[in-house]
Amino acid sequence: MATTPENGRGIGGGDRTAKAIIADQISQAVNSTANLLHLMRQSSYSQLAKVPKDLLAKTSLTKATGQALAQLPQVISSLDAHIESGLNSGVHLNTVTHFLENMEST
Repeated sequence: MATTPENGRGIGGGDRTAKAIIADQISQAVNSTANLLHLMRQSSYSQLAKVPKDLLAKTSLTKATGQALAQLPQVISSLDAHIESGLNSGVHLNTVTHFLENMEST
């Protein structure tokens, strides 16, 4: 399938617009989590005592989420490379398929 302006897709390229949107959302989530952790580290005990107890109980979960979110760009990049490699292998598969079809017909 050739690239068209309507869908932004190309051979092996996927939907670049969707990738950009997802990357932006991940970046925003990482930044939000990092900002929250930074604010919590800078806050005094009396300030933290004013935070609702259920939010304080989620501090370790928030920290773990921040660490996981920080790794997501690398994971997504790796998955994207594997998908791209698989899509590029499809071209070779077509060549082999045509070769086998030609062998069968002779």
